[in-house]
Amino acid sequence: MRANPYTLLILTTLFWAGNAVAGKFAVGVISPVSLTFARWLIACVAFYFFARPHLKRDWPVVRRHLPLLFTLGALGLAAFNIGFYWALNYTTAINVTIEQSAMPVLIILANYLFFSQRITALQGIGVLLTITGVLVTATRGAPLTVLETGVNRGDALMMLCVLLYGSYTVALRFRPDIHWTSLMFVLTFSATVFSAPFYAIEIMQSGFQLPRQEAWAIIAYTAIFPSMASQLFFIRGVAMLGANRAGLFINLVPIFGAILAVMILGESFRPYHLAGLLLVLGGIGMAERFGERRHI
Repeated sequence: MRANPYTLLILTTLFWAGNAVAGKFAVGVISPVSLTFARWLIACVAFYFFARPHLKRDWPVVRRHLPLLFTLGALGLAAFNIGFYWALNYTTAINVTIEQSAMPVLIILANYLFFSQRITALQGIGVLLTITGVLVTATRGAPLTVLETGVNRGDALMMLCVLLYGSYTVALRFRPDIHWTSLMFVLTFSATVFSAPFYAIEIMQSGFQLPRQEAWAIIAYTAIFPSMASQLFFIRGVAMLGANRAGLFINLVPIFGAILAVMILGESFRPYHLAGLLLVLGGIGMAERFGERRHI
């Protein structure tokens, strides 16, 4: 039976949105470092079996580009997720998913600053709308007070994570031409290696304890769904619909994130969340609609 690309892409964004809910459940149950290490260790082992037929052929290319690939995996997968889960200790899952959704406009700005890709006037307005939406969300609806009172540490950390992952996404343009399963294995292996020393330090400081049942459930979800299933579904969806059409589905992440946070976590959806969400999605829509299409 032929897979439906719309179903695959909706599930992809639902799983990504669920990562914020899982991260919120992890607070007080499993540390950000432990969750990140366990998540990518499991994903790494699984991707190895997918990549095994291709690794022998791709290895000479991988070896030449190993410093780049290690940096991408370490920062884009490990450091981002440690910061992501850490931010959820201080802010809501709704805030995190709305702030995370601003990533496309940061990629546009990075391409403009570092690769001289032109930004149209309407695209620039879209960028400003998105940034305003993030500020409205992070300041609880009072963006003009940001210089006086600052922002919540969780929201500030999430903004740094978005910058980090946006940089990772832009840097993927330099990835070597290898099979996608080989790429995912090397990236997840790098993320595991990078997070291992931090996990070891954590054990030395507080001792080793087997994760509780709740922690295993969180680890299983993050390893299986956001880490593996979403990658497989998104790549398949892109192959069936094309990158531009498939990319539009990413805008569902903050919507699903808000719905899941309200239904599962019992978080309150405030008027400033709605304002921030509309500004972010509207800004992204303008930036994508009126920008020059380029592949990274």
